[in-house]
Amino acid sequence: MTIAVTAVSGQLGRSIVGAIARLDPAQTIVGLARTPERADGLGIDVRPGDYSDIDRLSRSLQGVETLLLVSGNEQPEKRVRQHRNVLDAARAAGVTKVVYTSVQGAEEGTAFSPVVQSNRQTEADVRDSGMDWAIGRNGIYIEPDVESIDAYVAAGEVANCAGSARCGYTTRSELAEAYAQMLVQPAHNQRTYMLHGEPITQAQLVAHLNSAFGTQLVYRSMTVEEYREDRVAALGGFMGSVIAGIYEGIRTGAHDQPSDFAEAAGRPHHGWDDYFSARPSAV
Repeated sequence: MTIAVTAVSGQLGRSIVGAIARLDPAQTIVGLARTPERADGLGIDVRPGDYSDIDRLSRSLQGVETLLLVSGNEQPEKRVRQHRNVLDAARAAGVTKVVYTSVQGAEEGTAFSPVVQSNRQTEADVRDSGMDWAIGRNGIYIEPDVESIDAYVAAGEVANCAGSARCGYTTRSELAEAYAQMLVQPAHNQRTYMLHGEPITQAQLVAHLNSAFGTQLVYRSMTVEEYREDRVAALGGFMGSVIAGIYEGIRTGAHDQPSDFAEAAGRPHHGWDDYFSARPSAV
């Protein structure tokens, strides 16, 4: 079997390629990237994979049986069309199974909801594609909080509008292990999995950061409007509103859901005590 992974120039795509190779070193893996030269060093065949170019996608998918479709990052309406291009190209090339990386989040009422709805539409398109399929709904990556430690230290706090609600975080490396299993194991066909670890509050996240980095951060809860204004000022109208919408979804409980990670990956998600104990002890 030949497995193709899209967006291999990105962090999640690269992680999934590595997880497949660890699961089965003899597995034939093809990488797809909009700019193939940005995916050097993976040790696999990397082919053109622009979601907007259906003809080239179809050529790149020749000989592939199973496809991992990483969700795009365009505006929601454009994203749906691009994902359909990939599915159309896969069918034309004879692909027999597609695995899709979807998202969790509030489906209505936040600025992030249109992104969630676009993913739900692609989920429906995947189920209706005529191919075998499996879908993962990713929790929020925890890595950006770790990578923001210097900014948090400068501010002396972590501040957002999530309040005391819990969030099911995950990591790209954990997701990669789950997706590798979903790609190679037929038992996952026609299944949709919620992929995240034990949900934690922002106060618990800050406590983990303090323990890992030797900091004395505090958590400050903001209103949704205050946080939106803050993020728009820092990131611009579209991205700032989307980020605020994600945290509004946390606040309303959209990210505090049961996890199917162990069923997908064949083992439990790593615990946050273990994850943060492996981080550097100082900034």
